[in-house]
Amino acid sequence: MIGQPRQNGEEPKAVLRQLFDAAVAAALPAHVVAAHLPSPPRGRTVVVGAGKAAAAMAQAVETIWDGPLSGRVIVPHGHGTDCGLIEVIEATHPVVDEAGLAATSSLLELLKELTSDDLVLCLLSGGASALMAMPAPGLTLSDKQAVTRALLRSGATIAEINAVRKHLSSVKGGRLAQLAEPARVVTLAISDVPDDDPSTIGSGPTVPDPSTRHQALAILERHLAVVPASVKSHLLDPRSESPKPDPDRRPDVRIVATPAQAIAAAAEQARTLGFTPLVLGSDLEGDSSEVARAHAALARRIWTGDGPVVPPCVILSGGETTVRVRGSGRGGRNTEFLLALAIALDGLAGVHAMAADTDGIDGSEDNAGAVIGPQVLDQARRAGVSAAGRLADNDAYGFFAAVGGLVTTGPTRTNVNDFRAILIDRPGPSSQDHR
Repeated sequence: MIGQPRQNGEEPKAVLRQLFDAAVAAALPAHVVAAHLPSPPRGRTVVVGAGKAAAAMAQAVETIWDGPLSGRVIVPHGHGTDCGLIEVIEATHPVVDEAGLAATSSLLELLKELTSDDLVLCLLSGGASALMAMPAPGLTLSDKQAVTRALLRSGATIAEINAVRKHLSSVKGGRLAQLAEPARVVTLAISDVPDDDPSTIGSGPTVPDPSTRHQALAILERHLAVVPASVKSHLLDPRSESPKPDPDRRPDVRIVATPAQAIAAAAEQARTLGFTPLVLGSDLEGDSSEVARAHAALARRIWTGDGPVVPPCVILSGGETTVRVRGSGRGGRNTEFLLALAIALDGLAGVHAMAADTDGIDGSEDNAGAVIGPQVLDQARRAGVSAAGRLADNDAYGFFAAVGGLVTTGPTRTNVNDFRAILIDRPGPSSQDHR
């Protein structure tokens, strides 16, 4: 296969898009929800939930469910879909607003006066932490908004942000399950977190919380110059502690789709197209630029014949990197990764790449991600755009808008975190000589 044409003659960008589409398809609610539904209860079935996939999950439940059904789910603006029995409410993401607060309040109303004959079906996916929001007693919406914005800009990991959110909330960290008692609670979740930890997905509203208020305060003190006085006072109060795991009462959480399944689907599609996949993992974390430089170094090794696979091949990875905001530009972690990757590759022949969020939204922009090829830095120079300057200003969106590299899909209505693929279409001269 070395140096031979692609089996189907597809252009690199088309191949990368097919791999991304395969990853997303593997996590679509219409494909994954049915196998995990519980049996209908003797009493009522009430559906609640939140996240970027919640409306599509609700629609899948409605299509299959046998029996009476009602409920309410909260999704980001633009992520709604038509449901007949379950109300879909749109709110702001990633920083909660008054609409999200009102939506959560109305959702919690559905949990009142339930009996042990009733079933609460909780549908969760990425984005639920910000959408299902109810400040703990003594805190205000502005308190939570200020902390969330500061943590997002600080480079804190999503696990750290969620640990804080759980201790500032009346619904997260197992508190929703408490509100639903004595009804049975079954959670269907699409994972966007490392290790598919149910206590982390959506900040675990139906799962007891292993993190502590002391850890939440330490996270804030590590990442914020000043912790708001109201928040610090709240976390110092023992009443802010979240429900803790009980080995005798295990929550019924069913993970219906995972990042690993999505990356595996992309790997299988790569094989079908004639590329050897090298999967680095589905849960990579770290600074976007640093992760990009590590990926570029591996791509160079493969290109020169010193890697674990030989071209034509594709390096695949998932997970959720972070961006420390230092500039005033626009962009998300995927375009930031890809711009840093382009700089590190420096026009390496035969190497193309794509990085995109499987939910279709990179950060808070209107694109899913972007693509690059060997000519992208030359294109930028001709357009008078400095790659290094845009990276320093966190303006990866502006860079790719200028060179025509943005990938726009619209909301996919699922979310299994980021997708990264580096396509090495042929080996370098030294590799060919060596072989």
